Amino acid sequence: MEFGYGVDLHGQDVNKAAQKAVKDAISHSCLCDLEEILGVNLDEVIVEAIVAVSRPEEIDEEGIKAVLPIGQKYVKAVKGGLRVPGIKEPQFGDTEDDSIEVAVACVTVSIK
Repeated sequence: MEFGYGVDLHGQDVNKAAQKAVKDAISHSCLCDLEEILGVNLDEVIVEAIVAVSRPEEIDEEGIKAVLPIGQKYVKAVKGGLRVPGIKEPQFGDTEDDSIEVAVACVTVSIK
């Protein structure tokens, strides 16, 4: 189990923030020798990503699954994360307002 966070500084995109959070979480883990020691096929491990964002109904589950490199992938979006004021700069991608979207992720890898 690993945790990570991701930020979309401009654009207010919960998916970009969530993908960065998942990438951050998996960058802290190492599954070396899982195949050799436990005899587990990496395509068969269960990988669950729970992402907390301000607008969970906007999460594209397939987009989040795309950043997970192995396993049977499951995504769950929950209300959370953080939305704070920033600077609105349309040339940087701000579309809605001046807010910064922050996501938190928990990625769990388990075997059957």
